[in-house]
Amino acid sequence: MSRRLRDRFTTLARYAETLAFRLAAGYALAGLAFIVLATASLYLVLLSQLEQSTSLFIGDKLNVVRTLLRDRPSDWDALREEIQLETSARSYQRFYIRLLDPHRSLLLSTPGMADQLDLSQLSAQALKSNSSDFEMRGRHGQHFRVATALAPVGRDGTSSDILQVAVDISKEKEILARYRRWFWSILLAACVFLPLVGFRIARQGIRPVEAMAATARRISSSNLRERIRPEGYPFELASLAATFNNMLDRLEESFEQISRFSADIAHDLRTPVNNIRGEAEVALARARTVEEYRDVLGSCLEEAVRLSNLIGDLLFLARAESPLALLRREPTNVAELIARVREYYEASACDAGVSLSASSDEPVIAALDQSLIQRALSNLVSNAVAHTPAGGSILMTAKANSSALQIEVSDTGLGIPAEALPRVFDRFFRVDTSRSRIFGGTGLGLAIVQSIAQLHGGQVHIASKLGQGTRVTLSLPLSVANMTNS
Repeated sequence: MSRRLRDRFTTLARYAETLAFRLAAGYALAGLAFIVLATASLYLVLLSQLEQSTSLFIGDKLNVVRTLLRDRPSDWDALREEIQLETSARSYQRFYIRLLDPHRSLLLSTPGMADQLDLSQLSAQALKSNSSDFEMRGRHGQHFRVATALAPVGRDGTSSDILQVAVDISKEKEILARYRRWFWSILLAACVFLPLVGFRIARQGIRPVEAMAATARRISSSNLRERIRPEGYPFELASLAATFNNMLDRLEESFEQISRFSADIAHDLRTPVNNIRGEAEVALARARTVEEYRDVLGSCLEEAVRLSNLIGDLLFLARAESPLALLRREPTNVAELIARVREYYEASACDAGVSLSASSDEPVIAALDQSLIQRALSNLVSNAVAHTPAGGSILMTAKANSSALQIEVSDTGLGIPAEALPRVFDRFFRVDTSRSRIFGGTGLGLAIVQSIAQLHGGQVHIASKLGQGTRVTLSLPLSVANMTNS
């Protein structure tokens, strides 16, 4: 096989896999099937009608002759008129009748019957046929339908003659043959016409999909603003275009978040590294005393701890987003857990002049990852201490209802502006950048709290009013927390 022929076959094979080809083939096959079924049904109806008409005609002739033989067996003039003269009056459909006695001797016959039919063949075929009705060819190639019947003679019916009727059905055969030629002509034309029409319809229907594909090809990480215009599309494709546009909106938002996240990481990592570098350069600029070197090392250690905490938070968030992240659940007394957190932060709260308290309606035992929940509460309490002025208060509560375990941390601090609330769970977002720097905040605390809640199958909600305080609620579903009251 030559390379050109092989390439042509490859091109045809690829085209056969396209949606346009499949749709066109489906349209063509469906159309051909419909035409075949319709024309075949019409052909069968026509055939049935012609056969029924001939059968009724033959039955009528048989009944007339039988009646004459039964009621007037000696009236040969009437028989001769029916058998010999009636046929000459019907030029549109010739038929022939012959009457035989019980010994198969000829009694009466339509003139010219022997010229049209081989009577010996007719007799032989009538004897061999299992049916009283059969078809045979005439001497000149005509088609005849022949019926044979017994005709009782006289009212007593002691003897019966043999009656044979042959009807020329050549015109019916010509009509059927003409119909078949017409049918094959239509089928041949449909084999050419339907694929072309089907392909045109398929191409017309595929154009919106091709437009969507062209738009998708123009989209890249640096060009996420392309959108598909659903106007003028069919409902299904318009819905697909809307879904695709929504996906692009989410991707664009995610890329923007990643870009901001990368910039924030670079900034937050660069700050402690620059501080360490600056302290080291100043210390090495000239000879220092032991106390001065100790101060420089202490400052470098603080920055290293800050850098280590930031890296640890980032690693935690990365693991929390993995679908393989597992929880180590164990029965946890929630009241004791919040009491431990209160005890840990009591000293720092006291130094800030803030009262810190914890309460629980009743002892609650829940299946939780103690270390993660304690970390989430620690982040919330440390934020509350940092943003609550002296004289304020912080309250931790735990309660259970019919559907969820709820742990709240509320304070009477500075509060959060309403426009900033939707973004407080974004990574590296800070409401007050200068104050966060003073207290060493990284902007990851609430993002970690949200990740821990989602790992437990729950949610975190925040409510705040500027100048009145903030309330953060961890809500864990009972189906996940598996709570029992003790």
